[in-house]
Amino acid sequence: MQANGAGQGQESSELSCLNSAQNGESSSAGGTHSNGLLSGTDNGNSVGTSNGSSIGTSSAASTASGSEVGSLKKKKRLSQAEEDVIRLIGQHLHGLGLNQTVDLLMQESGCRLEHPSATKFRNHVMEGEWDKAENDLNELRALMHSPNAIVRMKFLLLQQKYLEYLEDGKVLEALQVLRGELTPLKYNTDRIHVLSGYLMCSHAEDLRAKAEWEGKGTASRCRLLDKLQTYLPPSVMLPPRRLHTLLRQAVELQRDRCLYHNTKLDSNLDSVSLLLDHVCSRKQFPCYTQQILTEHCNEVWFCKFSNDGTKLATGSKDTTVIIWQVDPESHQVKLLRTLEGHAYGVSYLAWSPDDTYLIACGPDDCSELWLWNVQTGELRTKMSQSHEDSLTSVAWNPDGKRFVTGGQRGQFYQCDLDGNLLDSWEGVRVQCLWCLSDGRTVLASDTHQRIRGYNFEDLTDRNIVQEDHPIMSFTVSKNGRLALLNVATQGVHLWDLQDRVLVRKYQGVTQGFYTIHSCFGGHNEDFIASGSEDHKVYIWHRRGELPIAELTGHTRTVNCVSWNPAIPGLMASASDDGTVRVWGPAPFLDSQEADGLNENCSNMDS
Repeated sequence: MQANGAGQGQESSELSCLNSAQNGESSSAGGTHSNGLLSGTDNGNSVGTSNGSSIGTSSAASTASGSEVGSLKKKKRLSQAEEDVIRLIGQHLHGLGLNQTVDLLMQESGCRLEHPSATKFRNHVMEGEWDKAENDLNELRALMHSPNAIVRMKFLLLQQKYLEYLEDGKVLEALQVLRGELTPLKYNTDRIHVLSGYLMCSHAEDLRAKAEWEGKGTASRCRLLDKLQTYLPPSVMLPPRRLHTLLRQAVELQRDRCLYHNTKLDSNLDSVSLLLDHVCSRKQFPCYTQQILTEHCNEVWFCKFSNDGTKLATGSKDTTVIIWQVDPESHQVKLLRTLEGHAYGVSYLAWSPDDTYLIACGPDDCSELWLWNVQTGELRTKMSQSHEDSLTSVAWNPDGKRFVTGGQRGQFYQCDLDGNLLDSWEGVRVQCLWCLSDGRTVLASDTHQRIRGYNFEDLTDRNIVQEDHPIMSFTVSKNGRLALLNVATQGVHLWDLQDRVLVRKYQGVTQGFYTIHSCFGGHNEDFIASGSEDHKVYIWHRRGELPIAELTGHTRTVNCVSWNPAIPGLMASASDDGTVRVWGPAPFLDSQEADGLNENCSNMDS
């Protein structure tokens, strides 16, 4: 076992754990603690001199503590993991200014925070003694896994030295560093050219702004040390704030594994308890019915929240579109206005990027498309190219000035807001459409069980997804990387559009040849939700194939699910039973009543 701090062939196997007499060794300035680090303040009180003398230099104390540590070693030799933990705790305490406590910890354990050469190096850097720091690099060379990194470390030191000279107005000294020390390294010449430009800065503020540098002092030197440490093994010098980093990673991992975590990730450890594991309750998840909307008088085929989350649009076989207003506080929805006259019913809806307009499409035998101004309730455009057309799907271009539409009879059009035809693609039987954020590429699923990318600018197309069964509908994640497909007789599939691979098949949902629309949702789109022909809404965590919740309440096929993009705890579903259900967290009831609601949301954890 190689103890922490062991050098590359120079140090003995007991480099990290020594007795306290060895522990006090340091060739740096007299203000150094026996733990090897430069003394600071302990809650505002100086702890340098008395502490150093009582622990580091007193021969009596050294002898006594040496015998104590020797006794400890006889009882139990510390494992590598135990040494690491002690060093992590020591580093954290040192950062809090508890240097006497660190000294005692190192003395009793027989460990030290870092290699003596690293301690000297740290102290010289923090004191701005650049020549001494350069000499220290020669000692550190033998301890490094990659001796070539010495050049990079020297470059970083000289860069700091150069900037500090400039800030102090010592232009000639700075010029000497640039020409006589940095340039001969023959490393990163582009950066040297940038550094030479700083000679023209007229004052210190200008230099700090252009160099994006904090200026001479503790802050910039600490940042420099953080960069320098990356070239040193952790056995020689611990990475900065290592315990804090490990704790943050543990919290993030627990959140990552939490099935129901649906809030913004906060990397600040002060916002969580480190004494308990992170667990989100299912009662905080949108799997309880908040409202049942019964204003439609026939099957509801589609529902979609606006991009800003303030409105919900629902389309029905009853020939109407209803716009609902979402209350930002209570998250209750109320009827805002009804858009009528869609003779064949409304099977698909698309909000414009700025939510000003809403386009409504009908089923297969519908050759018309309606473009509504949501703010005024006025019909801006009613488009129909031919009575033989079937316009069943639509997607907005990100610029909000164009849209594409098509259907299974071979129509594929690009139009402006007045319904004027801008471009068309012949012979593509479109099932579903999506415009990517590049503003050029349109994804279209067709009757050949595939999704192809079409570029209307250079009139090129390419195959992206190939399934073995009909793709009834699909949607794309916000970042454009993932596509969620509802595949006939197969269910819900997740594809990576960039790598063009099938990522996951989600289990549980009943999918025949009905058109069912699924969605991404929740914070960071970590969840998948889909309707089903067994009258349920299924929710999965994006990384898991088994559902984490099954929502019951609808009495016929659930055709569409939409997750509010601005309120992660709000979701809506549309069903052939003529209702729209709005789902949210459990209401604020006492524990017994809340437990009674569990029948509404089946737990699929096990």
